[in-house]
Amino acid sequence: MLLYNVTVTIDLDVHEDWLRWMRETHIPDVMATGMFHSYRMSRMIGHEHEDSEIYSMQYLVEDMAHLRRYMDTFAPELQRQHQQRYDGKYAAFRTVMEVVAST
Repeated sequence: MLLYNVTVTIDLDVHEDWLRWMRETHIPDVMATGMFHSYRMSRMIGHEHEDSEIYSMQYLVEDMAHLRRYMDTFAPELQRQHQQRYDGKYAAFRTVMEVVAST
C-alpha cells in the first residue's frame, strides 16, 4: 500500500471557503475516481505561518499502477479546478510514501 500525500498551505482569507470546498467537493471527487481506499485530512498545528493554515491530505492507494492511473486520468482536471478556484492563494506539494506498518 502507498500513501499519496498532498500538503497545502492556504491563505487565511480563503481558508474557510477552501476547507468547506475540500470537504464537500474536492475530496469526494477524488474518492469517486475509485483509485483510493480511504483518506485522512489533517491540519498542522504549531507552524510559523501567521497568514495561512497548512493541511495534509493522505490518500491510501493499492499500488503504483493505481496511483499512476489517477495521476494520468483524473489528477489534471481536479488540480485545474483547485488552481482556478484558489489561484495565488495556496502552495501545494505532493509526495508518495510506502506504508511499512499500520494497525
